[in-house]
Amino acid sequence: MFRLERLEEAMRGRLGRECLYVPSCRLGLYLALRHWCRPGGRVLMSPVNDDVILFVVLAAGLRPVQAPLSPFDGTIDVDSVEPEVWRGLAGVLTANLYGNPDPAPRLRARCDELGIPLIEDAAHAIGGEVDGRPVGSVGAAASFSMSKHVGAGAGGILAFDADPALREELARARDALLEPARLAADLAHAARPFAEAAVRGPVRRRAARAASRLLGPGERDGIRMPLRAAELAAAAVPAPDLATHHSWVRVDMHDYRLAPGPLRARRIARGFGRLDEVLRAHREGTALLRDTEWAAPGASAGPVRPLFRVPLLVDDRDAAVAALARHGIVTGYLYDPPLDDYAGPGFTDLSTRPGPARHFARHALPVDPLRAPEAIAVLRRAGVRPAAAPVTGHQGAVPGAGGGGG
Repeated sequence: MFRLERLEEAMRGRLGRECLYVPSCRLGLYLALRHWCRPGGRVLMSPVNDDVILFVVLAAGLRPVQAPLSPFDGTIDVDSVEPEVWRGLAGVLTANLYGNPDPAPRLRARCDELGIPLIEDAAHAIGGEVDGRPVGSVGAAASFSMSKHVGAGAGGILAFDADPALREELARARDALLEPARLAADLAHAARPFAEAAVRGPVRRRAARAASRLLGPGERDGIRMPLRAAELAAAAVPAPDLATHHSWVRVDMHDYRLAPGPLRARRIARGFGRLDEVLRAHREGTALLRDTEWAAPGASAGPVRPLFRVPLLVDDRDAAVAALARHGIVTGYLYDPPLDDYAGPGFTDLSTRPGPARHFARHALPVDPLRAPEAIAVLRRAGVRPAAAPVTGHQGAVPGAGGGGG
């Protein structure tokens, strides 16, 4: 569609590489993993990430390998990846969690030495930079979300080095996975902003529940979705196969591979047109939050990034979440416990240094920078304390850190 062609063109200008529209970041990652990584291979990834991404890797017929992380910002700790972990990898998948960029240039250099691809998950990091380069311009491919900073509730971009033949191949692979556009879905998507506003506003409980139903089905009782281990093991037998993993990959976004109708395309284009304004607002809020007593060590150094969420490190994360909720500030994008504790050795290679990831997952409070002044005031009134610095022991384990993390 015309508007989406303009979106591709605009992203080409930002990244300096070819861009292909996809209905969601997760579908873009699936396409990238299928194209660049051999089935049956092992892929290094962050254990503090959405469980959907774990299932995307499994659907692509790949074995996740959980990387050691920084306990302060959740980025991949390249220097702590053991030599035996590097051996045999089929690829590396960054997370750029909350917009904090993983060290993509260093990872790319290591990947080039090994002859394997670096894939960038840039869902949280549109507009971000690493070592002076845009996030999403370093790896063999990168997948972006239009549901985060853009606020479109759908859509994504798969970016890769310019090659007309490759673009045609990826477009065919995308089109083979698309579900046809549906008028009812298009109308529901157009109504979504009004439902979201109703949920945020001071409406009656019954109206809020009705609006929530309009937003889509809720499939999580807690932070992580139910693993359903026996079914997941059976689904893995024919992998790579998106269809057998569909019930896991679709969670929180049932239309993740739906072709866009005109109303959906219009909303995506309209949201993207405001992106620079939104990025400025995210930078302003990030600047406020990174100067608070809960900010990670060193967070105030360097340029201010337009973080999607700012991970403050608090002593009692759940109490802080409750304090914010009492003032109408909803905390989402929690990823606790880490994926290796959640999925276990049946579905992933465990991290060799799990402690830092557990510490970060348990103490990170992702705050929307657009609500920074309110959030800071609430947390200070509630007496929220900063998290203690992690004390690492054998293999990076943090004493007292369990798999559940609260």
